[in-house]
Amino acid sequence: MKNIIMHKEIIFSSKITMPSKPTKISFTRTKRTCAVNDIPPEEQVYVHFPQPKTYGREECECTPVRFFVILSMQRSGSGWFETLLNSHPNISSNGEVFSLKTRRQNMETIQRTLDTVYNLEWVSSAAKNECVAAVGFKWMLNQAVMVYHRQIADYFNQKGVSVIYLFRRNLLRRLVSLLANAYDKDAKLINGTHMSHVHTREQADLLAQFKPTINVSSLMVDLTNAEHTMTKSLEIFNSSRRMILYYEDIINNPKALSDVQEFLRVPVRKLRSRQVKIHIKPLHEQVNNWDDVYRTIKGSQYEGFLHNSDYIF
Repeated sequence: MKNIIMHKEIIFSSKITMPSKPTKISFTRTKRTCAVNDIPPEEQVYVHFPQPKTYGREECECTPVRFFVILSMQRSGSGWFETLLNSHPNISSNGEVFSLKTRRQNMETIQRTLDTVYNLEWVSSAAKNECVAAVGFKWMLNQAVMVYHRQIADYFNQKGVSVIYLFRRNLLRRLVSLLANAYDKDAKLINGTHMSHVHTREQADLLAQFKPTINVSSLMVDLTNAEHTMTKSLEIFNSSRRMILYYEDIINNPKALSDVQEFLRVPVRKLRSRQVKIHIKPLHEQVNNWDDVYRTIKGSQYEGFLHNSDYIF
């Protein structure tokens, strides 16, 4: 099966085969032409018409699909952001597909995984398949992105993958969330089950009761390393079509999610999530050794983290 691009149209060609045994009857798609005349030339590299091997897209075969990836770091709001995106009827964001090491052990396994996602053959609860208009997933920066960044950047550019960076401005709040989440992996505070995300205020308040003790001897290095990772990733993929989004903006800027939908070229909708935020109190109420943390950061380039909140009350 081959895509042939002619005169600003994409023509799908497929060979018809009819097996002899009734128990193995299969069908094939007929030849169909998908016009892209209404898509600006500079946008056409980002427009795709996937042809999955395991099913047909039926009446949506000529619905153009945009490829995207969310590049982020743990506890930066990516899980919540994905639930918002997946509430849109035309967006499928397939989760943290490279959480398993076997999928990122080398560039061959990485490309195989990427091809599966972008050919609309990844199996997940977020998959909308036939009539999806934007498909992607979230990729943590510590999951081989930085190791194979040259090959991955080439893949993104060749395949027309748009990059959404999702970061957290207040890296101190992110650190609190990291430590609390790590604690719950062992403590399992909610009915003996570890939960990284919750759907009720009661569950969120239960998890928020734990106040981590931050290692102040490594605090400045930890913040600097996180900042460096963010900056380095921005340099690596500077040739890709991209947008930079911050967790705090999603919370405080009503237009932020509209900008994302416009970036993905899908109709703008009201996006919703059932997830409930866990740490919403001022930082000094959420850190066990707050005085030590305050003295360590006071007067540094990170002093603003002491006072800034994610939320506007």
